Amino acid sequence: MRKVISIILLLILALGIILSLTEIPFGIPKTKVGNYYINKGVKDTGATNIVTAVVVNYRCFDTLGEVTVLFIAAIGLGAVLATAGKKKIESKVEKSSLVLSTGCRFLFPFILLFGAYVLQCKR
Repeated sequence: MRKVISIILLLILALGIILSLTEIPFGIPKTKVGNYYINKGVKDTGATNIVTAVVVNYRCFDTLGEVTVLFIAAIGLGAVLATAGKKKIESKVEKSSLVLSTGCRFLFPFILLFGAYVLQCKR
């Protein structure tokens, strides 16, 4: 009985995926936004790279939200690594290797510096 239900659910899933993919008009542009970005991006933003123009200038609030989440995660990681050596953990959690902890401590400032470099804007 379980095999029959599994096969039925698998068929329903496969049918849903197939129907979803047949409804997508691959290769047919539906909006004119992309053409606007390509044709007027350099003039509007001054960026010579269209990807930079879109990510930093047109979609700056989305990018700011994503970078904020990454920054908070990096700060959390830094806080965990800063307190890891100070507390004695009595549980059976295996400590990270010396290579991993040293690598994280070494790369953390460079990751933050690279993030600041990527987000700098020429105005």
